[in-house]
Formats: sequence, C-alpha cells, structure tokens
Amino acid sequence: MAAVAETRMTVVLSSHVVSDLTDTCDWLVVLNRGHVQISGEVDELLAAHRMLTGPAELADGIAARIPVISDNRSGRQAVLLARTGTGTPSHDPRWRASCVSLEELVLAYLRHPDATALPRPALTTT
Repeated sequence: MAAVAETRMTVVLSSHVVSDLTDTCDWLVVLNRGHVQISGEVDELLAAHRMLTGPAELADGIAARIPVISDNRSGRQAVLLARTGTGTPSHDPRWRASCVSLEELVLAYLRHPDATALPRPALTTT
C-alpha cells in the first residue's frame, strides 16, 4: 500500500466486510441488486448524512423535508438516518443530530435498495 500512496495509483478493492474499508478507502461505490446505489468520496458522503434522534410524532415532518434512508421508531422515539447535506435539517431542540459511521451508512443503504444518493436516470420510451 505504500507504493500505491507514493504513486497515487488507483486500486479497486471489493469487500463485503465494511470494517476493512473504513481506513483504507477514499471513494465508495455501493452496488445493490446490480445497480450503483451510492457513490462518492467517503468523507463527503459521511458529512452529508446524519443520524437524527427525536420525537416519533415529528419524524414524518422531517421525512417530508429531507431524504430519509432509514427510519426506526420505537414508542415515542425515532431514529432517522438522513441525507442532510452539510447542515442539520432541524433547529428543533428536541432533535439530536450525530455523525454516521461508514458501516452505518453502507448498511442503511443496503437494507433499503430504493434509497439512493444518485439521481435516477430518466426513463425514455420509444
């Protein structure tokens, strides 16, 4: 790997073990059901996603404003993994935003194949 770093060579590493990728990769591509689901620089992807924890009764309002990748509700609390851009989506003090790990990000996308961080291609008919 030292030679790779010195020459700025590109290496493609494929793994099902996300922990192997954490300190190794600077670009992530997640393939799910044969399609690219998410792709981008790891630091940018992590910065653009937040784990939001707050009142379950307000979760639908958050989901209406920003893309929610995963939504877990138990009783009165909701935990949302959301693509927030680089900011925090809610100034409501009842919501807490925390950083997302690479493993949380990858697993959330894999569990929700319809979620994507890529624009969907336009379908054309002939």
